[in-house]
Amino acid sequence: MMQHISRENSIAIDGAPVSSGASSTAPLTISAITTHIVSLFEQDTVLRDLWVIGEVSNWKPAASGHIYFSLKDSGATINAVMWRNSAATHTWLPKAGDQILVHGYAGVYPERGAYQLYVNRILPAGRGQLYAQFEALKQKLAAAGLFEPERKRPIALTHGRIGIVTSADAAALRDVLRVLAQRWPLIDVIVFPTLVQGAEAPPQIELAIQTANRYSQHREPLDLLIVTRGGGSIEDLWAFNDERVAYAIANSQLPVVSGVGHETDFTIADFVADLRTPTPSAAAAAVTPDRAEVLENLNALRNQMTRAVARRVAGEGDRLGQQNGRLQRLHPMRQIDRRRQQLDDMERRLHYRMGMATARARERIELQTQRLRALNPLAVLQRGYSIVQQENGAVVHGPDEVAVGDKLQVRAIQGTYHVQVSDT
Repeated sequence: MMQHISRENSIAIDGAPVSSGASSTAPLTISAITTHIVSLFEQDTVLRDLWVIGEVSNWKPAASGHIYFSLKDSGATINAVMWRNSAATHTWLPKAGDQILVHGYAGVYPERGAYQLYVNRILPAGRGQLYAQFEALKQKLAAAGLFEPERKRPIALTHGRIGIVTSADAAALRDVLRVLAQRWPLIDVIVFPTLVQGAEAPPQIELAIQTANRYSQHREPLDLLIVTRGGGSIEDLWAFNDERVAYAIANSQLPVVSGVGHETDFTIADFVADLRTPTPSAAAAAVTPDRAEVLENLNALRNQMTRAVARRVAGEGDRLGQQNGRLQRLHPMRQIDRRRQQLDDMERRLHYRMGMATARARERIELQTQRLRALNPLAVLQRGYSIVQQENGAVVHGPDEVAVGDKLQVRAIQGTYHVQVSDT
C-alpha cells in the first residue's frame, strides 16, 4: 500500500525562499523519503518472503534473546536480525564462518536508514536444495487442492480396529502400542510394515497405505490409519515429503492421521493427512478414548442413574402409598364400617332427640296438669269448700236461685249429702 509522502513547497536561506530549479518536485524530509522506501520494500513480493544463502559474520546474541549478525558473499554484505521468539524454536544455530540458508523478509531500519534481513529460520546451507524441493512440492500440491480443509475428514475416537503404517522394528511403533495399551487396551491393531527412511521408503509407504485400504475393504474393516515414524533430520524424514506418499494419503478411503517426527517437524504428509499430530504417541492419543476418563464418565453416569432411579422409586412409592390409601378407603369392609359408624351416630342422635322431645312433652304435660289442677273444682273442695247443686245437677250460685222446700245436693271433699231449704 502506497503511503503519502509529505513535501515542503520551498526552502529558505536566511529567510529568503529559494526556487527548487527546473524540477517541480519539492525537497523531501529524511523521514518522508525513508517512509517511501519502507513502502517500496513492503510492496515487493520477492522481498516479503525470501530465502538467502551466505556466510555468517559478526554473530552477536543479545541479552534480550535477539540475535544480530551479518550475511556476506564475495560481493556484498547485509545485516540481519532474528527475534527472540524465532531463535527459541531452533535446536541448531550457526557460528561465524558457517554457510547458512535463512528465511525471512527484507525491510528498512528507519533509525539508521539501512535495509536488513528479518530472519525467522536458519538452516545449514547444505540442506538448501532439500528445502527448495520441499517448498516447490508444497506449492504444487497446494495448487492441486490436496491441502484444502474441505477434503479433510473428521477423526472420531475409535474403540475398534486401526491400521498403522510404519517400520516393524521402529521405536515409533512401540510408542504407539504403549499409548494404545494405556488408553484403550481392547483396541485391535493391524500393522502394515514399511521402510520409513531412504530412497526405497516412498514407494513402500505408498504400497502400505494402499494395502491397508484393500485390507479394510476385503477382510476386516478398519476405522482409520496412522502413518508414523520417529524424529530425525530433514534427510531422515524426507520419504514423507514424497509426492507418491502425498497422493497415497489423499486417495486413501480410510481417514489418515500423521504422526511423523517431533513437534517442530513438518512434512508434506502432515499437510495432506486428515489430522496432523506432532509425535507418534500423540497420534495414538488422538484416535483413542482414555480408559481412565471413560471409567470416570461411566461412574458419573452410574451415580447419576442411581440417583435418578432412587428418585423414581421414591416417587413411585409415594404414588403407590397414595393409591393404597385410596384403595383402603374404598374397601367394602371399610365402607361397611363407615356406614355402621354413621348408623350408630344416627341412632345416638335419634335417641338424644327422642329424649329431648319426651322431656319437652313431659314438661308440657306437667304444665297442663298443673293448669288442670288449678281449674279442678275438687281442688276447691280440698280447701274446705262445698258445691251446692240442685237435683238436676245445676250449681247453685246464690240464695236467689233456690226456694223454700227445694232439695239440694251438697258435695264436699269427703262425700255428698242432701239438704232441704227451710228458709231463704
